[in-house]
Amino acid sequence: MRVPISWLREYVELPAEVTARDVARELIAAGLEVETVDELGADLTGPLVVGRVLAIEELAEFKKPIRYCQVDIGNPEPQNIICGAPNFAEGDLVVVILPGGVLPGGFEISARKTYGRVSEGMICSERELGLSDAHEGILVLPASYGAEPGQDAVELLQIRDDVLDIAVTPDRGYTASIRGVAREAATAFSVPFHDPAAALPPEETAESYPASVADPSACSRYVLREVDGLDPAAPSPIWLVRRLQKCGVRSISLAVDVTNYVMLQLGQPLHAWDRGKLQGPIGVRRAREGERMETLDHVVRDLDPGDILITDESGPVNIAGVMGGLTTEIDEKSTDVVIEAAHFSPEAIARTARRHKLHSDSSYRFERGVDHELQRQAADIAVRMLAELGGARIVPGETNLRAPVETPAITIRADHPDRVAGMSYGRDTVVRRLREVGCEVSGDDALTVTPPSWRPDLRDPNDLAEEVIRLEGYENIPARAPRSVAGRGLTPGQRLRRRVGRALAADGYTEVLNTPFASDRDWDSLQLPADDDRRHALRLANPLTGDEPLLRTTLLPGLFRTLNRNAGRGFADVALYETGLVYRPKRTPDGRPVPPPPRLPVDRGPTADELAAVEAALPDQPVRVGAVLAGDRDPAGWWGPGRPANWADAIEAARTIAAEAGVELEVRADRHAPWHPGRCAVLMAGEVLVGHAGELHPRVIKAYDLPPRTCAMELDLTRVESLAARVVPAPAVTTYPVATQDVALIVPDTVPAADVESALRAGVAGHGAGELLESVRLFDLYTGEQAGEGNKSLAYTMRFRAADRTLTVEETTGARDAAVAEAAERVGAVLRGA
Repeated sequence: MRVPISWLREYVELPAEVTARDVARELIAAGLEVETVDELGADLTGPLVVGRVLAIEELAEFKKPIRYCQVDIGNPEPQNIICGAPNFAEGDLVVVILPGGVLPGGFEISARKTYGRVSEGMICSERELGLSDAHEGILVLPASYGAEPGQDAVELLQIRDDVLDIAVTPDRGYTASIRGVAREAATAFSVPFHDPAAALPPEETAESYPASVADPSACSRYVLREVDGLDPAAPSPIWLVRRLQKCGVRSISLAVDVTNYVMLQLGQPLHAWDRGKLQGPIGVRRAREGERMETLDHVVRDLDPGDILITDESGPVNIAGVMGGLTTEIDEKSTDVVIEAAHFSPEAIARTARRHKLHSDSSYRFERGVDHELQRQAADIAVRMLAELGGARIVPGETNLRAPVETPAITIRADHPDRVAGMSYGRDTVVRRLREVGCEVSGDDALTVTPPSWRPDLRDPNDLAEEVIRLEGYENIPARAPRSVAGRGLTPGQRLRRRVGRALAADGYTEVLNTPFASDRDWDSLQLPADDDRRHALRLANPLTGDEPLLRTTLLPGLFRTLNRNAGRGFADVALYETGLVYRPKRTPDGRPVPPPPRLPVDRGPTADELAAVEAALPDQPVRVGAVLAGDRDPAGWWGPGRPANWADAIEAARTIAAEAGVELEVRADRHAPWHPGRCAVLMAGEVLVGHAGELHPRVIKAYDLPPRTCAMELDLTRVESLAARVVPAPAVTTYPVATQDVALIVPDTVPAADVESALRAGVAGHGAGELLESVRLFDLYTGEQAGEGNKSLAYTMRFRAADRTLTVEETTGARDAAVAEAAERVGAVLRGA
């Protein structure tokens, strides 16, 4: 919202010494977002005058049209000026800057020879003067301005002014008007405020244009007024045109300019129809299936049942609160005009504007909430301006349809703002500040507050407390440093996450942070079955983008998109990881979604029951760690060829994470999307499933356009943490030597190596030497002729060590033999060479 200070001063008795920057500073302190203070005309200097074109000589010897003009600027001798614009004629009034002047942007004007003539100044366009962006030709002043040659054009065109540019937040819709900002400025400076809508017009006994409202929930107030005999050629006066331009609105015609002026002045959007183009009574209703209409931007739109329409007997004539229809627009022949002022549902207007991608100044205000008591005043101001400026006659009568709108009173303790802010304001201050924002206040310790009609955002005691606090000044709230409690630091979970991050970074992984959003197509791209729990995701009420309206249930889609982006920019060897929350919605026993959590108060801590209700409604939010690898894991160089990343690297990343928690993982073959069915491992911690790792399915790689043979891992860190020892013991260090035993076993090629390792460990433990076994490591895989058809040979190194002695050969051999026997019994292993 752009607010000219000259217009603001009409409604606020600001002291003369108060500057625009002073106003901006006070409004910012009151909570408004003043983005800039534009000093219009500040960089324009020198003589800028009105001139009348006396003669034009066309210079035809040049490639483009050039005109040599004689211009009367009030001096005895006319001024000779070169101009290339063709949109003016002899006798027209124009704006001339004379030599020595400087136009906005530092463009200095001097008498100079050009196109074979001496040009003594410049005839200006609106853009060159900084009035607007119009640059189709020079500015021709209408005769209605009453300008005379030689008159000061700076004063005539009101070029110099200061304009505040305010970003209107969704809860402050009333500040999308001069009236609303003036009210805030008056409160900030403690000066009188003159409400431009204070004069309520008398009730009209006769009805104006006939209308009806079919859905009061869509439109709670509907007012129509009429004028006839409007002069369609009547121009908008200079003050009206300049006020619209300063607010960023282009002047179109008197009727349209008046509706825009009232909208900027009061914040109430208006619409004007050519009465002769309306066919029968007006109706306000929801759209029906299959309806269409052509809007003022010449686009035929398919309407949605959620859209609010204004109709006549021919069908839709307006998308209410958003844009008018082409069939009833005001044109250069319109003499009889119907003015509409309404209060539409903010939610419906917001959805319609987004649905049709059709945002207008009107929808901008309606969706933020307009004053539901302002419609009669706005329509009355508009018809009186048309009568005064366009010679129209106000048709007696008024259509005033109204549904009851309750403004519920709010009960608030007088010390509630004190408890919220942590400082003492006192009852008198609370009552005074609430009355300054327009509330009706009664009561002593318990106040009964009725918000004004222009503040639909005031709904509960905390909203009222915010009003008191902001007007008293956020800067006055004392700053107190939080007290640190001895003995507290990072939680075990926080320490674990830090250790995991350091370990993965040391392993060559780069951390990424992705947004926690996903789309429905991600589930298909991941090849998830229809009944997979990961397809049950929470849908956001107001997503940042329509492409990702869900909260993620897995980290993998975000990692895949990041990998795709890096690979597409030339990074062939990539290892990424992310630690973050996933969101798994809860369901009631009968499978329905749980109800939303209750709204908690801010003036006290929640009770145990309130916390339990919130906890029951929130989704499960486990911490996950995901990793993705592509390209070479070990780079190639002078030392030899590189080694491409494979499924084993993804599993090793999971082992690295588990090791930081002191948890040992068991790896088993599995089939689980989005991994390749033959190269997927399930990660178990005892009997608890904690994740999956392996090579991705080719269809998934294609869906996300990933490098071939991409591998990934996802681990539930919350589950790992629950299994972790609170104190991870330091590894024991002994001076006694290690004893190694190698064993090569022939097993069917369908037997996983992990099952063989598990059998070896169990055999050693059964022999009573479990505490002596340091590690079992697979160091060779052989599938040649000597292993036999359908078999494979797995060779393991078993390391034994005692903390108090040197082991004997008999001890290690006995433990090895027991391990081989157990493997033979469990998986049918045969000692190779036996």
